[in-house]
Amino acid sequence: MGVVVQKYGGTSVGSVERIQNVAERIQKTLNEGHQCVVVVSAMGKQTDELISLAKQISPHPPAREMDMLLTTGEQITIALLTMALQAKGIKARSFTGWQAGVNTNSIHGKASVTHVESVRLQQSLSNGEVAVVAGFQGVSIDGEITTLGRGGSDTTAVTLAAALQADYCEINTDVSGVFTADPRVVAQATKMDEISFEEMLELARLGAGVLHPRSVECALMHRVPLVVRSSFVDEPGTWLKEASQMEQTLSARGVAHDSDVARVKILGLPNQPESLPHVFSLLADEHINVDMIVQSEHDQDLIDVAFSLEESDGENAKRLLKSLQSKLAIKKVLYEDELAKVSVVGVGMMTRPGVAAKMFTTLSQAGIRIKMVSTSEIKISCLIDRAQTKEAVQLLHTAFELDAKQPASV
Repeated sequence: MGVVVQKYGGTSVGSVERIQNVAERIQKTLNEGHQCVVVVSAMGKQTDELISLAKQISPHPPAREMDMLLTTGEQITIALLTMALQAKGIKARSFTGWQAGVNTNSIHGKASVTHVESVRLQQSLSNGEVAVVAGFQGVSIDGEITTLGRGGSDTTAVTLAAALQADYCEINTDVSGVFTADPRVVAQATKMDEISFEEMLELARLGAGVLHPRSVECALMHRVPLVVRSSFVDEPGTWLKEASQMEQTLSARGVAHDSDVARVKILGLPNQPESLPHVFSLLADEHINVDMIVQSEHDQDLIDVAFSLEESDGENAKRLLKSLQSKLAIKKVLYEDELAKVSVVGVGMMTRPGVAAKMFTTLSQAGIRIKMVSTSEIKISCLIDRAQTKEAVQLLHTAFELDAKQPASV
């Protein structure tokens, strides 16, 4: 038996009682003969509470100081969990992200892991200790504390598993696995025993909150065996694996939704080769991710461009484009929020025609207006009004024959 990396999210460590429950689960893993590295998030809603405190000081707090503030949440958890393990007679040592060797780039609030120096963790394991690591955080080449963005503890866990060549990485959360849709939205959602890395990556990118997209990317790149299961019930979870012929017989495997979406329309953009690179480079320099992009041509002189982005980036995007409007002689910039993206995902789409037609017909018959469309080999996404999200997800889940006979148990 080798190393197992376990990650526990904020709900799983949300109280002293739950931290003690996690300690019992770790003890069981040790009794099975594994060495154990544990990655934890901040307790419950602590990160939100810290953000609220910062906003009371300043409406736009500096990103560096926000990283200094937010990383304290995970540090509380690692200390308490290590105490709980030691109280049970288990050797354990806590590590911040930088102590664990998690090295990142210098982008505060949205840092990416560049490499892991795992010497201290390996030494801890050799000493018979459980290494308890603060998720969501690392250190830049300049020695600055950084954070990986919300949900970044998943990424911490998978990168450590890759660096330590762990037997597998276990993401413990408040649901019992990966479902065909959010079970809080679709009561008939089905828990999947397995899902391909590619399908899970699309679902994660499109709003399925059970795994952070970058954690799936890392698991796919390094072929880290990855399982999602519940912290509260002892039952099999969902394993991520290579795509198989069985999976490809299904036209759809899941329905995802993202409610943090806005749309920008740039009307009357000069039809010059440098216009689009200028617009999107400006957004990229501010680390604003753009998703759906649609371009239409008026004539030889002017084009219109529309794209979606996270609503949380909307104010910054509007400010940047306003500064660009006169410079590029843009006629008008329109902004629309209160939108959502609903998506159908499945590797079987590659070989089955009619998936788009079914999706569009289902939404149209319900009077749900489609504002933008984006496709890939294994997904179709539609931008709609946010108020119609729940109805759209439920209708698509039924239309693609994903409903379970019994309501989901979560």
